[in-house]
Amino acid sequence: MLCFFGVVILQVLTSVLSYPSGAPTACVDMMPRHGGVQPKPNPAPYTIHPSSTTFQTGKPITVVIKGPDYSSVLLEARSGFDSKATGTWQTPPTNTKFLACSGNQQGAITHANTNIKNNSTVYTWIPPATAKNVLQRKNIFFAEIENPILV
Repeated sequence: MLCFFGVVILQVLTSVLSYPSGAPTACVDMMPRHGGVQPKPNPAPYTIHPSSTTFQTGKPITVVIKGPDYSSVLLEARSGFDSKATGTWQTPPTNTKFLACSGNQQGAITHANTNIKNNSTVYTWIPPATAKNVLQRKNIFFAEIENPILV
């Protein structure tokens, strides 16, 4: 059982308050560190869409976040209820970068700046060889957005 978890920050007309160079230390609980701001209640306006509901070792799966445009993101794949990143992400799309999680240098993807990302931004995850928060802006975010479980 594998889940993609994401945190997304939406771009709004006011100034963006998210960390402009990515989520610095949110790997374990995937919660933004924005000075005590709490997540918005679910349901979030975002859904995480993997290209497949099953995976095979080494076969890439593309992931798209559907919903309003967003400026910040943190994507990580986890096995079941484990809090450690599993698999690796391929070269991040424009305006995003790798975030080392669980000792895995390519364990997560986060934003590299606050430029807009949208439904056409495609992230590619590679399952392990063995084998959830969307943020609107620094003070508006949605946490623990889960996709259908991959088997």
